[in-house]
Amino acid sequence: MRVTQEPVLRKFWYCIMPIGDLDDGPKPFRLLGEKIALWKDADGVPHAVKDRCLHRSAMLSAGTVEDGNIVCPYHGWAFDGTGLCVRVPQEPIQKPKPFGVASYRCAERYGYVWVALEEPIYDIPVIAEFGQPGFRQIHEFVEEWACPPLRLMENAFDNAHIFFVHRNTFGDTSPIPVENQFEDTPDGFITHTVVPVKNPPRMRDALRTTEAETVRHMANRYYTPANFRVGRIDYPNGLTNILCTAATPIDDKLTRRIQFVLRNDTEEETPSAKVIAFDREVGDEDKWVVETTEEDVPLDTSEGVEVSMPVDRPGILMRKQLREIIRQHRQAASA
Repeated sequence: MRVTQEPVLRKFWYCIMPIGDLDDGPKPFRLLGEKIALWKDADGVPHAVKDRCLHRSAMLSAGTVEDGNIVCPYHGWAFDGTGLCVRVPQEPIQKPKPFGVASYRCAERYGYVWVALEEPIYDIPVIAEFGQPGFRQIHEFVEEWACPPLRLMENAFDNAHIFFVHRNTFGDTSPIPVENQFEDTPDGFITHTVVPVKNPPRMRDALRTTEAETVRHMANRYYTPANFRVGRIDYPNGLTNILCTAATPIDDKLTRRIQFVLRNDTEEETPSAKVIAFDREVGDEDKWVVETTEEDVPLDTSEGVEVSMPVDRPGILMRKQLREIIRQHRQAASA
């Protein structure tokens, strides 16, 4: 599967960038190969439109924001959040315009801008702990990985790789992976597992324990179509660390990975820098190996391209759910 070749993937919300990135003006982004321009109005509400002025095709993201509208840098044409052209400076008398650029659904959630290119099938994922007393948010990473979202997301649910990929950080002591327990949800699934892990000295501050080994009680929630996961990790010392990871498809070869953390401790107890350093080291271990994989992910094992083992069940379910969504969309489109 190549993400730009499946129209149904346009019908989901994707996490694009921190809302603060729009403080100094419009920004460009490519979502599923589509060039979009993003900005926020005077009330802080984000908007997204096609990144081409319909006059002479200049990039609107290279323009400015005036009166809450995005203004083309070439001739000053202005467009509102719905994409409607609201001003042509060259006209001596301004009047309503019957034309505009394509606009997209856009919203702010968790301090980030989200965009859906078409009417979304599901809402933006709800993170129950967000904003709750006792939990703080740590913004970690906004970066590009050279792989499709499905590869990145499968890796996050893969217990079999921990011993090999993370042997220099928290990797467990046996190559035999712990099995997951599964819970179905309307928009994906949740895996439950208890994983024994190492706790090397340089990483102990982030976990607030001096033990050489500990265990992770994990509830890892997957959201179709491989674009978001919430990984709740509870440790024996009472620490709860919730990894929220977005995998946003730029095109067939690139994914924007956005990650933030919710934790039930304080900055005084564990400085954010130590948490980020922990997750940076672990993330780099994942990144280099995931970027060696093929960009065209087979959704059906009958294709014979990849061989799976029982512990691969989370990834197999992801592929199965994606395959079914694509099938239903194609069936509806041909009806």
